[in-house]
This record gives sequence, structure tokens and C-alpha cells, in this order.
Amino acid sequence: MVEQWIADRMHNIDASGIRKVFDLAANMESPINLSIGQPHFDTPDEIKRSLVDAVEAGRNAYSQTQGIAPLLKELQSRVDAEYDHADRKVFVASGTSGGLMLSLSALVNPGDEVIIFDPFFVMYKHLTTLAGGKSVLIDTYPDFRIDIEKVKAAITSKTKVILCNSPSNPTGYVAEPEELQALAELAAEHNIALISDEIYRQFCYDREFVSPAQYNENTIVIDGFSKSHSMTGLRLGWVHGPEAIMQQMIKLQQFSFVCAPHPIQWAGLAALDYDVSDWVDQYRAKRDLLVSELSDDFEIQGAGGAFYLFIKAPWGTGSEFATEAIRNNLLIIPGNVFSSTDTHIRISYAAEDDTIRAGAEILRKLARQQS
Repeated sequence: MVEQWIADRMHNIDASGIRKVFDLAANMESPINLSIGQPHFDTPDEIKRSLVDAVEAGRNAYSQTQGIAPLLKELQSRVDAEYDHADRKVFVASGTSGGLMLSLSALVNPGDEVIIFDPFFVMYKHLTTLAGGKSVLIDTYPDFRIDIEKVKAAITSKTKVILCNSPSNPTGYVAEPEELQALAELAAEHNIALISDEIYRQFCYDREFVSPAQYNENTIVIDGFSKSHSMTGLRLGWVHGPEAIMQQMIKLQQFSFVCAPHPIQWAGLAALDYDVSDWVDQYRAKRDLLVSELSDDFEIQGAGGAFYLFIKAPWGTGSEFATEAIRNNLLIIPGNVFSSTDTHIRISYAAEDDTIRAGAEILRKLARQQS
């Protein structure tokens, strides 16, 4: 009886495959965990202290929907210095996930098409569905590059949004400036909204980060503190783009999230002055370690940023290989969680070096079982 109450859209949204792995991990004794999509270090003490101070100072009520004035001012100053766009405004969101939901809900009408690059962050398809849109997937295998000709071919009269994520989850791929420029110019030419998910921008290991907003002043950028400052559970992000669109997103936030958590916004203000370069250097070394450990047995593409390898299973499907890894006490994510195909696995190197080595040893053993 009650099942009849459930909205049709919910049947088009699957439970997260990552959550299924986490549920499985709860029944394992001391698994080697290379599945996690968050930093392995704790939130820095300076940031935690700012949060505690805000709570103790009574900053626990609602804030302005768009964010507290000091944080807004500092974010706007940094965005203006980077882009110098006449019409680029910032607001504070409840995490980058909140920013993604607000942006797609504010832009996508029922039946509109959203271009997404496959492999993709799991939330993109489901938030598009929630907004009433249709996901149009662009295959980027085997090297995860943006093929602008494929994007051109996918554009129709219903295309409303292109979603870009560099550095990428799950592939770790960092798009070349020429790819991003071509994508940004194509979106402008066709009057399509371009959303750039930049939550991993700090984690570029081989070259400077480049945003497509440098080439298209109407690009909507989503960023946050979760990955760079290990604040995933604190739910604090920000969005910037054309003021007219930001105002619509703020209006929607008022009637959904209300505001980002107030005391955590003060922690975010402290986080802006916290230097994360040492962590970035450590993760670059972890990337190098894992690539070195696996390069003889696996095909490795991408891996220029974020903290993931998305590698082809050496036998079977990605799901079959990941299942066998889990049977050997190693937690990884099957690639079909992030893709329309089931050929790859995602490995996170947000872990201690000993954990990375232990996991790599199991992966090498499994790869050679049927080689």
C-alpha cells in the first residue's frame, strides 16, 4: 500500500553502490580500505578550534541564506582576483553536493538534457533525474580526455547544461587547458550552461589547476572545503557565477537547506587561511607510490589529480574483480558505480602508505591469478 505513495522519480535513482561497499565493510574485520572518497587526515586543529569558538560564542542560529558576511567577503575577493569578471557573484552552499543540487534544480526543466562525461561522479545522473532532466553520457574511455567532437555531436535543441569535473572523481584525470577552453567556448557558442565541479582543484600534481571559467565568464563554478581541508562531514561549499543565476539558487536554498551550517561557516573562514600544500605533496607521493606498485599489472590512465586511480580490471568485469578483492579483505569500488560500463575499478589512495602497499599487494596477486 505505502509503496504506491513513492514518486516515480525515485525508481530512477539507485542506492549508492559506494554505500553498499561501506555496508559490506561493516561486517569485515579490519579490512584494507582503498575505497574511501575522503581525505585520511583529520580536520586541522586550527579549523576545529574556530568551529568550537563559534559554537561557544552562540553562533548557532540561522545565518543569512547566502552566507555570513565575513566569509562571503573573503570568497568574493578571491574570486574577483582570480577571474576579474564583472558579473560573478559568490554564495555559500551546504557542501558542493548542495551546490550541485541547487544549480541543476535552478537550470533544468523537465525534459532538458544534461551532458555528463562518463565515467562520472555518482551524484550527477541522479540529481539530473531529480531536476526532471535527462543525462546524456559522453564516453571518455580509455584515457578520459574530453573529445570536443563527441560533445558537439551530442548537443541537441534540448541541451541545457554541460557538467565538467576536473580533477575528476573517479578517474583522477586533469583536463588539459586546451580541452577546457574548447568546452567553454562550445558552451558559449550554443548558449548552454557550463557547470564546473572544482572540489578537487587543490589536488593537481603535475601542473597548475585550470578552470573553464577562465574561458567562459558565464561558467558556474562549484567548490568547497570538504576534500582540501578534510571537512567532508561539515558540509560547507560555495558557488560562483552570473548573479542572476546565483540569486535563483539562493532563493532555492532558502526553501531547502535554509543556509549552510552557521558555526561551520566561521570554521570555513579560518580554513581559507590554512595552507594545505603539505597535504597535496603527500598525496602526490601517495599517487606515485600506488602507480609504481601497480603499473606492471594494470593499465593506468588519468591519475593526474584528486586521490583516485580508475583502472581497467585485468580479467572479468569490474564488479567481478572488485568482488574478488573484497573476498580477499580489500575494499575497492567497482567502476560501474561511476559508469555505464563495467570494465574498471576505482582505488582511493587517501590512506596510510602501509595500507596502500598492502592493498597493492592483493591487487597484484589477483591480477596474476588469470594472467
